[in-house]
Amino acid sequence: MRVLGVDPGLTRCGVGVVEGVPGRPCTLIAYYVVYTDPADELPLRLLHLDRSLTKLVAEHQPESVAVERVFSQHNVRTVMGTAQASGIAVLAGARAGLPVQTYTPSEVKAAVTGSGQADKAQVTAMVTRLLRLDEPPKPADAADALALAICHVWRGGTRSKLAAAADRVRRGGAR
Repeated sequence: MRVLGVDPGLTRCGVGVVEGVPGRPCTLIAYYVVYTDPADELPLRLLHLDRSLTKLVAEHQPESVAVERVFSQHNVRTVMGTAQASGIAVLAGARAGLPVQTYTPSEVKAAVTGSGQADKAQVTAMVTRLLRLDEPPKPADAADALALAICHVWRGGTRSKLAAAADRVRRGGAR
């Protein structure tokens, strides 16, 4: 399964692409950070993000998209920009006809480190180790996007298989 993970942000949006199957190490395909200029007007920034994510989805042909779920922060301005970037990422996947799944930061941390309270350095270290990289992906937004993609391969893949099995049972074929 090929997954495009997105760590949404209005100024820096991390994007990571991995391939893998649940229970096995994933393989790095690529990672990026899409930047927008804070001096630009919001519509231009969102348009740039949309075009960039749409291009990356078309280029890498993922089977699904994983996006970090926006959580409340004390800084309303930051959470608004993150929420807007998240919406663009969800839209890019949906526009391509792909399933899109969102994960909380603690779900992602737990999937890749074993602890939902892991810090950014621990997540980056585990992503580096899990993908067998010579050096950590930089900046941290890229590492977070790769962690999202790994999380989806391991958890989303299993979730998809369970949903497919449940659907077969509902239709009367328990195989």
